Amino acid sequence: MSTRVRSFAKVNLGLAVGPARVDGFHGLTTMYQTLALHDFVTVEARPAAATRIVLTADHAGVPRTETGNAEKNTAFAMVAGALELMGVTAEVAIHIEKKLPVQGGLGAGSANAVAALLGLERELGKALPGAERLRLAAEVGSDVPLFLIGGTVLGLGRGEEVYPLPDLPGVPCVVAVPKVGVSTRLAFEELDKRAQGAGSSVQKAETLTFAQGDDRLSELSRVLAAVWTSDGVESGLSGINRRTVDLAENPLLALVRTGIENDFEEVAFSQHPSLRSTKRDLQGSDPGGAVFACLSGSGSSLFGLYRSQTDARAAQQRVLNAGTQAILTETLPRAAYWDTMFAE
Repeated sequence: MSTRVRSFAKVNLGLAVGPARVDGFHGLTTMYQTLALHDFVTVEARPAAATRIVLTADHAGVPRTETGNAEKNTAFAMVAGALELMGVTAEVAIHIEKKLPVQGGLGAGSANAVAALLGLERELGKALPGAERLRLAAEVGSDVPLFLIGGTVLGLGRGEEVYPLPDLPGVPCVVAVPKVGVSTRLAFEELDKRAQGAGSSVQKAETLTFAQGDDRLSELSRVLAAVWTSDGVESGLSGINRRTVDLAENPLLALVRTGIENDFEEVAFSQHPSLRSTKRDLQGSDPGGAVFACLSGSGSSLFGLYRSQTDARAAQQRVLNAGTQAILTETLPRAAYWDTMFAE
């Protein structure tokens, strides 16, 4: 017997990057949102005298046992760490069926890790306590913990401090998957160079801040918090593109109208100008254009959110006509995330 688990994608609804910390990581503020798009992770496990983990995949870009680098895979690391915490030795086989792009900014590898953990727990009939799960996930990767929550999630610290936000209804989404790749490490390095080179120039500094003197992390945190307050985005916010927000509508659509941004966009777009064109294709024009379109994570995938399936299908066709892969999906609320996790 084996356990097959859906490994869902995420996008970032706004991502603010702070300066490098003493530990080498950057402070982040973001809002994660899970999507219905997913890989499949199949786990088979049984107790044994010694632990042996074999990881296979149907994609050449995935670290696996066959290529001698399985230990670099987050799913491998998660399972190995979980077995140690459980005090269990087992023979484990993990197989990853890739549907999501590798290094696409959709959290595919991190989601694989959580799916592998859930499959392992079901196979062994033994589960880690919630706090231990989250600690292990944070050790494995910065955006792994969000997949232990699902739905709409506030991410702080280096992204690993996660807090569930009110569950939101799903909306149509189109994910564009360009052929170019973006290195997260190089993207952070480029942001650091830009910040160091900004000096006292307000014009340059504003590429990394909402407005002169505003702290990026606290500013985006206030935006995220404001969406669920009775006053909407007008409460205590300065230097932000304020728009009329009707909080009686889907709060997710209300949020993205506040002008939240992804700090990685200018870096990615300067390195790969075609990504800016893809974002324009996702945006389209009113009245059928995207409510919000953005780079996800450090890229290279982009996404758009839409008022209707009709608008989303039209955007998908625009992106396809321009020669870029485009996938029609929807945002996945927390309840649906957990209800559909296991593929029976």
